[in-house]
Amino acid sequence: MMRTSRIRAAALAGVTAALALGLTACGGADDSGSKAAAGGDSAAGTTQSPSASKDDGKSGGEQATGGGAKEDVRSKAASGGTEEAASKGQAAGAQQCRGDELLLTAVHRFAGEQGDHLLVTASNEGAKPCWVTSYPSVKLGDVDVAALPHSKKDKEGGTKHLTLRPGGKVYSAVNLFDYGSGHHTEQSFSLALRGADGHDGPFYSVALKGAKPQFSWNEADVLNWSTEKPYDF
Repeated sequence: MMRTSRIRAAALAGVTAALALGLTACGGADDSGSKAAAGGDSAAGTTQSPSASKDDGKSGGEQATGGGAKEDVRSKAASGGTEEAASKGQAAGAQQCRGDELLLTAVHRFAGEQGDHLLVTASNEGAKPCWVTSYPSVKLGDVDVAALPHSKKDKEGGTKHLTLRPGGKVYSAVNLFDYGSGHHTEQSFSLALRGADGHDGPFYSVALKGAKPQFSWNEADVLNWSTEKPYDF
């Protein structure tokens, strides 16, 4: 009986060992399958990696393009700065405008109304930049009369040099005050450019254009040269 029990115990132990081995084998298969699945996910991640790399490459391309745009902007800004510096250099090297280099025209505006004035335009007809400053010396009528005074109501800035490139224009105005009696009447005037030292250059005759070239005044004064038209309303 004891021998039979031992045989059965041994047999049971063998079966138990076999079962254990079987379970271990199953567990190993499941684990390897799990690892394979995980390995598959990693492979998929790796497969996505080139895609991500492409995206990164695209993003990098976009960043490069953006960087190029920034560089382009900087390049243009630098170019613009160079042009501006060149402009300042030209302005610094420009000579004072001469009357024979400028086309001087005048138009009578708001005739007989409040704000009656002569709009004076000076255009650079020369091939090089030149500058004007202060206000023009203007004599209405007879050239022997005194030049008109500067307007006390004018803006500051008459000491600046306004540089005219070829074809560039600047403006001034002769304010006319007509009190209705004892006034003077003319259709032309003479104009001279003032230097930085305040001295007048040669006087040039200016004929008026427009529907009402004749003008009258009791008193008159002059505005500084400007890049904008005065009384432009």
